[in-house]
Amino acid sequence: MLSALFFYLFAIFLVGAGFMVIAAKNPVHAVLFLIFAFFNAAGLFVLLGAEFLAMILIVVYVGAVMVLFLFVVMMLDVDFAELRAGFLKYLPIGATIGLLLLVELILILSAWVTAPEITAQAPAPPAADISNTEALGLILYTRYVYLFEAAGLILLVAMIGAIVLTLHHKRDVKRQKVGRQVRRTRAESVELVEVESGRGLS
Repeated sequence: MLSALFFYLFAIFLVGAGFMVIAAKNPVHAVLFLIFAFFNAAGLFVLLGAEFLAMILIVVYVGAVMVLFLFVVMMLDVDFAELRAGFLKYLPIGATIGLLLLVELILILSAWVTAPEITAQAPAPPAADISNTEALGLILYTRYVYLFEAAGLILLVAMIGAIVLTLHHKRDVKRQKVGRQVRRTRAESVELVEVESGRGLS
């Protein structure tokens, strides 16, 4: 009874926060509602017994990605009047797309039937003597280890590509060349000059 109460509580807050993300006029408020939605989704994962996914959702998305989005939105000089001015211009297109999505959702929900054999095909739960995180690690690093490494390689290539595409060198800016500095000798760095008494350096 208590788990069902928490389920409906988290679900209602999650749906409400998701609606406020798209309904909020201030982007900062939208990001804060999105963080609140992630916390409620993490609560649902805990109720399902997936505490690892709940912690990943909070640590990665809330602690890193959403906070980064929040700082970026706060640092950008966004003209809210200009954003609202184009709302009426694209309202017919947005309303048409929203109506089509609503019709599709209604058709999907009306034709959705739960097959009784689905429950029999569900995978077996992990052993009771290991935690959810350990079971996930055993599956991830044994059966799906090559796919996991391939996903990491793709993300690494994407990160390097993004850095290369956004890195622009300006010709009139002096930059430090560490290798050239390390290779310098004493003769290149120090110059001894004998100055006559009463005369300075020219």
